[in-house]
Amino acid sequence: MVQRLDKILSSQGATTRSEAHKLIRSGKVSVNGEVCREPSLKIEPEHCEIVLNGRTLSFRQFIYIMMNKPSGVVSASRDSKTKTVIDLLPEDYKRPGLFPAGRLDKDTVGLIIITNDGDFAHRMLSPKKNIIKRYMAVLDGPVGEGEINAFKNGTSLKDGTLCRPAELKVIEFGDNPRVEIGISEGRYHQVKRMFESVGRRVLRLKRVSIGGLNLDPLLKEGCFREISDDEKNSALES
Repeated sequence: MVQRLDKILSSQGATTRSEAHKLIRSGKVSVNGEVCREPSLKIEPEHCEIVLNGRTLSFRQFIYIMMNKPSGVVSASRDSKTKTVIDLLPEDYKRPGLFPAGRLDKDTVGLIIITNDGDFAHRMLSPKKNIIKRYMAVLDGPVGEGEINAFKNGTSLKDGTLCRPAELKVIEFGDNPRVEIGISEGRYHQVKRMFESVGRRVLRLKRVSIGGLNLDPLLKEGCFREISDDEKNSALES
């Protein structure tokens, strides 16, 4: 796709649009071995070698990042009061249009995907696609067949909202059981509100997978890595 040179530089997180103008005008940018001083030059970045300040720019229209979200960080592109998942990324990963695809509560940890591909995010998050998001939770009291069946049949939240059928499996029994939940929608505080509807409170919550994409066990909370094309496609598996 043909784009302006200054827009290409800013879209890759290499610089801002205004700084790109200055760098190009000052001869700091070359295209296919020739210095270019015209910010409005239109090229196909996929088929050109662009060098900025002696460093070759590796153009990618979209980026896909897996992060193990820590507690205390909000799932937003920007927030004037609280640190966001975008704030955890180094500057060379930041670019216009980057956002977390799907939200996790501030105190919820685990898998979140950060991208600038809106179409991918829509396909992954749309309830119509029936893509299962799995969570591990620790509860404040025991659960059994009654709660499992309530989830299976679709719980009714306190405000009357009826949730889609969901999976509930007990991993460790006890006074504070560890359970696995699978849901195909993403309402506000949904997992917590589902357990509230059956008289239980979530003490800890972690998202561990989206579709066929599992959270990398080597990623510590607050860490991230890019995902491969195969991993990206697995996140769309229903």
